[in-house]
Amino acid sequence: MRISGHTVCTAIRDDIIGGVLPPGARLAEEQLAHRYGVSRVPVREALRTLESEGFVVSRRHAGACVAQVGDREAADLLDIRGLLEPLGAARAAQRRTEAHLKVLRGLVRLGRQRAGQGQEADLRSLGDWFHETVARATCSPGLTSMLVQLRHKITWLYAAEPVSRAVPVWQERGALVDAIARGDAERARALSVAQLERSAPVRKPSRQGAVSTPKPAVNTARGRI
Repeated sequence: MRISGHTVCTAIRDDIIGGVLPPGARLAEEQLAHRYGVSRVPVREALRTLESEGFVVSRRHAGACVAQVGDREAADLLDIRGLLEPLGAARAAQRRTEAHLKVLRGLVRLGRQRAGQGQEADLRSLGDWFHETVARATCSPGLTSMLVQLRHKITWLYAAEPVSRAVPVWQERGALVDAIARGDAERARALSVAQLERSAPVRKPSRQGAVSTPKPAVNTARGRI
C-alpha cells in the first residue's frame, strides 16, 4: 500500500516540532525515506508541503533543511495568533456542529482530570487537539488551515505553559466551550482574547544534535471531524 505524502508530512512535522530534527538539520530524501520506511516520492511531496508551511527551507546546492526562525519572526507569530484565534473562536460559536461540541466537551473533561491529578504528560497534546477542534469548528477550510499551521509553529518554537497554570487553563477552555455551545460569538471572542493575554509563552532554546535512529513506521494523522 502506498503511503501518502500527507502521512509522511505529519511524521516529519512532528519530529521537527519535537526537536528530533533540529533547526538547520539537513533533510536528505534518501535518509528520510529510510527513517520512515517509505519511498522517496512521499518524502519529496512532504518536503514541498513543509516548505510552504515554513518548517523547511531549500537552498541551492545544499538541498532541504529544517528552518531556523529568528526571534522577530517568532514574536510576530504571537501577534498573528492574537488576531486569528479570537476570530476563530467567534466563527466556531456561529458554525460549530454537535460533533465538534461533543469532542470539545470530552477534551475539556479529560484536560481538567489530567490537570487536577498533575498528569502533565498528555496536557500539551490535549491542548493542541482542543485548539485544532476549535479551528475545525469554524467550518472554514482557509481559516482552519491558518489556525492549525499557526498552532503547529507556536508549539515548535515556544515551551508549554507551566504545569501550575494547567488547572485554570482548562477552566478557561471550559468557559470557551460553553460560549461556543450557546452560539455567543462575542463572548467566545472575548474569552479567547483574555486567555491569550494571560499566557506568557517562553521561546524554546535551539536544540542541536544528531537525528535519532530510523522509526519503524510513520505517524498517522489524527482523524477528522
